[in-house]
Amino acid sequence: MSTVAPSATLREVSGLGDQLPRLAEATVVLIDFQNTYRTGVMALTGAEEALAAGARLLAAARELGRPIVHIVNDGGEGTPYDIRAEIGSISAEVAPRAGEPVVVKQVPNAFFGTELEQTLKDLGAGPELVLAGFMTHMCVTFTAQGAFNLGYRPTVVAEATATRALPAPGGPALSAAALQAAALTTIADLFGVVAPTVDDLTA
Repeated sequence: MSTVAPSATLREVSGLGDQLPRLAEATVVLIDFQNTYRTGVMALTGAEEALAAGARLLAAARELGRPIVHIVNDGGEGTPYDIRAEIGSISAEVAPRAGEPVVVKQVPNAFFGTELEQTLKDLGAGPELVLAGFMTHMCVTFTAQGAFNLGYRPTVVAEATATRALPAPGGPALSAAALQAAALTTIADLFGVVAPTVDDLTA
């Protein structure tokens, strides 16, 4: 069986760089690290490991004095995304501290219909954004796209993201691992750079 060599990425074709940023020069955006994804119908494969990595990223950013923004998705009362209930709250391991802004969104792109862009401006954020959170194929991908479209240079920390298995149209279920790889590949094709681990940004 013949194999097909991978194509050049759109970043390569467009002359965009793929160098990882230094965390000391970036703003950290934590996306939907909510209890929603730890249990029940929306539980993600690898959620606990990703959350632990997100906590390490948050701690490193705080130690460096970097700007940090927390994002939460509000799906309304009675949903797994009810931010007024425990199920929709930000997980305790990455809970915001005083002075760390929390931006509420209702669609996957955290820039759409929110104050995120203005919040970043108010924080004096430069072009480098480090993204982590849930779900890789949904809110992480579309927030990376939104950041890219606005001229930011997003970097997604792979180990601090997670997703779930989903049915594929007209075919068998796509595993969480396959969807995770596809989402990160989509991001790396154009929207941003993918850092395998938190340590890759702090070395």
